[in-house]
Amino acid sequence: MAKKYSTIPVVVGHVTVGGDAPPVVQSMTNTDTADIAATVAQAIELAAAGSELVRLTVNNEASADAVGEIRRQLDARGVHVPLVGDFHFNGHRLLEKYPDCARSLAKYRINPGNVGSGEKRDEQFNAMIEKAIKYGKAVRIGVNWGSMDKQLVARMMDENATSANPLDADEMIREIMVASALESATRAEAVGLGANRIILSCKMSGVQDLIAVYEMLAERCNYALHLGLTEAGMGSKGIVASTAALSVLLQQGIGDTIRISLTPEPGGNRSTEVKVAQQILQALELRSFTPQVIACPGCGRTTSAYFQQLAQDIQDYLDTSMPRWRQEYSGVEEMKVAVMGCVVNGPGESKHANIGISLPGTGEQPAAPVYVDGMKTITLKGEGIAAEFQQIVENYVRDRYA
Repeated sequence: MAKKYSTIPVVVGHVTVGGDAPPVVQSMTNTDTADIAATVAQAIELAAAGSELVRLTVNNEASADAVGEIRRQLDARGVHVPLVGDFHFNGHRLLEKYPDCARSLAKYRINPGNVGSGEKRDEQFNAMIEKAIKYGKAVRIGVNWGSMDKQLVARMMDENATSANPLDADEMIREIMVASALESATRAEAVGLGANRIILSCKMSGVQDLIAVYEMLAERCNYALHLGLTEAGMGSKGIVASTAALSVLLQQGIGDTIRISLTPEPGGNRSTEVKVAQQILQALELRSFTPQVIACPGCGRTTSAYFQQLAQDIQDYLDTSMPRWRQEYSGVEEMKVAVMGCVVNGPGESKHANIGISLPGTGEQPAAPVYVDGMKTITLKGEGIAAEFQQIVENYVRDRYA
């Protein structure tokens, strides 16, 4: 789908955000950045999962001092994912004191709500923008409704109170968010930062709020936009809320880079947020990342769990094979594999996939026909169906995508 907005491309390291580029997936480490080994390990994990930008917390001198070494260790291991520095309150001082940090980052994230107050606000904001100009870096001006610019809030609230047609509280919050982003972008350009170095975001934690504020922002500018439902939550709640909000916006052509801000479950894998972002983009047919398994939900016809296990085994096999396939087989990420549980929809779905298998349901003949590009090619039987089907998939990939 062609994007309606965000016509200005921004180069972040080797990644292009905005313009004609498809939406980019990013994530954020949750390690102590000063712990170089842990941060490098997690950045590698996120990059391997498919994160195209990785953001780091840079909140104190120890973390700022570590960024350059993190960059060097990643490069030494062949992981060239661009790093983004997340600055709040003291970014101007850290970028000045640690030039290695300023050089090593591909993008600075600035929150106009906490860059400073009073006369210091503009001075400290300008200092960060000047560093971005000096080192040729991109900047994300990231407004967050949990930390809005107090002076801007007071001014706009006063103006609204005396207006002939005052907005309600929710509408005012959205107006303030958008105004903060756009005024800050204007200030950055006045300092000398090009529009092709600016990305904007206005993150909120409510689905309808997020949709409304980004629709407003997209109508009023053509800067590249970063999407994300902030504080989305844990597990299915966070996944569903993020999917609901971002899908509406992406379907309208709004959004150039996305992050799914999930709270990890205890011991959970941080890369889950990367996979969810990829699945959203792939479900909307905006990008393809990995072959998809189409599998039926099961019913009384499929009382055996065999097909469920086979579907899981095939998905695991595809996920495990993708790093190798991606290097050897162009276009394999668009492949569809169907694993169906009975004769009702099994043959039909299998015919529509690149490769499909229709397993026997309860009471059906113990045979599994396999379809390749819509044609029945073989019927598998016995205990080795899973291994035989995986070999058929491997052969298909080799022959079709080589």
